[in-house]
Amino acid sequence: TGWLLGSKAKPNGKKPAAEERKAYLEPEHTKARITDFQFKELVVLPREIDLNEWLASNTTTFFHHINLQYSTISEFCTGETCQTMAVCNTQYYWYDERGKKVKCTAPQYVDFVMSSVQKLVTDEDVFPTKYGREFPSSFESLVRKICRHLFHVLAHIYWAHFKETLALELHGHLNTLYVHFILFAREFNLLDPKETAIMDDLTEVLCSGAGGVHSGGSGDGAGSGGPGAQNHVKER
Repeated sequence: TGWLLGSKAKPNGKKPAAEERKAYLEPEHTKARITDFQFKELVVLPREIDLNEWLASNTTTFFHHINLQYSTISEFCTGETCQTMAVCNTQYYWYDERGKKVKCTAPQYVDFVMSSVQKLVTDEDVFPTKYGREFPSSFESLVRKICRHLFHVLAHIYWAHFKETLALELHGHLNTLYVHFILFAREFNLLDPKETAIMDDLTEVLCSGAGGVHSGGSGDGAGSGGPGAQNHVKER
């Protein structure tokens, strides 16, 4: 499976999003949830449950939910509207099995992500479901890579398609999914703070009362989406 590596951002043919108002940070939108449940309690490893079993179960669930959330706006995410897989001032590229960089549109990137993750979670050698089968030694590393890609998809939905999500009245679902996913990832150190810094402003707002998630980013303008962010290129 090709995993994402770093590359420089390039103009994606759209107005620089950093110059646009982040609608998803508006108080009336951030308050939207489909449940008031404290996810901090839900993500903790239950007693007598194997860590890998817990990671596998939740990772598979997040994959299905994020795939479903993306499907609600997929008709708006096209090669014309999203010529690159962009989030804020960062553009993501896909790397194939041979390590070759693949320049792709956002829908192509998401398809690469979902196809790769689908292949992994249905592979008995990686995500065993039969009694007696053991998880591979590289399992946690694979889960981290999956979470990184799923985060990119969630971030793109917020950055490029929140308007459509709002029109469909599904922002409460998106917010709830984001909070659950981020708190789970932080509980088990599945996401590098530098990777998620691009959405720290949203994370702080959504998760401040749901488990005390704090920013782990560098705090620079480009990473936080602060003043001057549009003048910097982030490498990923």
